Amino acid sequence: MELNTARTGRPPRHLVYQRLDEAITELRLRMGGLPSPTEAADIWTSIWYQEAHHSTALEGNTLVMQQVEQLLAEGRAVGNKDLSEYMEVKGYADAARWVYSHALEPGEWRSDEILSMTELRHIHELALGPVWGVSPHRNATDAETPGSFRQHDIHPFPGGMTPISWLEVPAAMADWVASLSAITGAENVVEAIATAHGAFERVHPFLDGNGRTGRLILNLLLVRSGYPPAVIYTRDRARYLRSLQRADNGDSGPLGELIARSVLDSLYRFVVPAVAGPLRLVPLAALATKEFNVPAIRAAIVRGRLKGQKGADGQWRSTRAWVDEYQAAKRGR
Repeated sequence: MELNTARTGRPPRHLVYQRLDEAITELRLRMGGLPSPTEAADIWTSIWYQEAHHSTALEGNTLVMQQVEQLLAEGRAVGNKDLSEYMEVKGYADAARWVYSHALEPGEWRSDEILSMTELRHIHELALGPVWGVSPHRNATDAETPGSFRQHDIHPFPGGMTPISWLEVPAAMADWVASLSAITGAENVVEAIATAHGAFERVHPFLDGNGRTGRLILNLLLVRSGYPPAVIYTRDRARYLRSLQRADNGDSGPLGELIARSVLDSLYRFVVPAVAGPLRLVPLAALATKEFNVPAIRAAIVRGRLKGQKGADGQWRSTRAWVDEYQAAKRGR
């Protein structure tokens, strides 16, 4: 078999986009596309736990993954954290579940727009409502409850960018919603969504919860465009903030790349292994674990010890059944 002699390290941005395009095309043509939460509850629940934990942790929430899972799966608040922290995760999770279910199956929320202003406000209301009930923003007026735009100006961001005056927010958000129509026909859909995400954060339309709401909307736009959700992990927090600052200065490339990598991670970690089944050839990333990573799988194929095939696109593929067979034989040596 042909040995892959490509240089190791992080692939360049154009290659990340290319791999994502190929992976999504393969998902659509060979595996029936992105399954809905109704069809594949386990996939979406796994992503749901990760997103609820990491997206709130990006904003300072201190619940660990196990506490988040117990809260969402069992309704139990384990540990001695402030009630507001549990409510913050609960609200985000409620909003994320709504996003997942209505992105593919909008029902009565269906419209000609990829996102409506009503949906935007509703997502913020779902995400902020629970925590607001126990710990409302200390500067909020009665007109700034969850789902309502801010009526305060916001201090400059650490990078120096200052959000617009609150008086300009309604018109700016109407323009922002209208601008989303460009996503559908964009040459690079993910980078177009990244541009929209950066623009939303620059407006900062709400008094609180703009980061969480922005990431929820980011995922609604991704799923409606045929991609799985992106989970921005806490380990990528610094890169995410730098990418937003680059987007503030007119360069959405780094943010688009980060989102594309996150989507690929969701695709290979959660979606492909579940929908492909044990006998279907899939990219090695969909078979990798901490104990048996992509380089190790590739090396086993190249040595002829693990069955695999290299496609016309240059990617090695194998199956879950072949990997299990190889690992069982290795343990039996």
